[in-house]
Amino acid sequence: MPHVTIQYTANLDAEIPMGDLCRALAATLVSQKDARGQSLFPVGGTRVLAYPAAQYAVADDADDYAFVYVNVRIAAGRSDEAKKTAGDNLLAAVRSHFEPIFDKRRIGITLQIDEGPGQVYDGKHSNLHPLFNK
Repeated sequence: MPHVTIQYTANLDAEIPMGDLCRALAATLVSQKDARGQSLFPVGGTRVLAYPAAQYAVADDADDYAFVYVNVRIAAGRSDEAKKTAGDNLLAAVRSHFEPIFDKRRIGITLQIDEGPGQVYDGKHSNLHPLFNK
């Protein structure tokens, strides 16, 4: 581990190279260090897979909204600070990847890190919610 699963609405395939996102997240995971400067995650255990959802409904389904869900599954044994830093760095990589289209279309992005039986990080970046919070 870590194992990353990306689920996303297929309407993004024409606009954004998801294979590049897989590689960016793998590189981000591999670059993470603990407080002693050691690798936080094993390189050989790093896996990133992306799956488009051909069938979907996002928000009120009134427009061609998009959604990306990134789940990062890790084994126990890392400090809360290290997990938070890794989550922030991964979310930054996701945000950077979608930056070219973020101002052009409505998209929700969620990144969660799960460790063992519980969730330890839940970062979100979305411009969908303001449409419905009026």
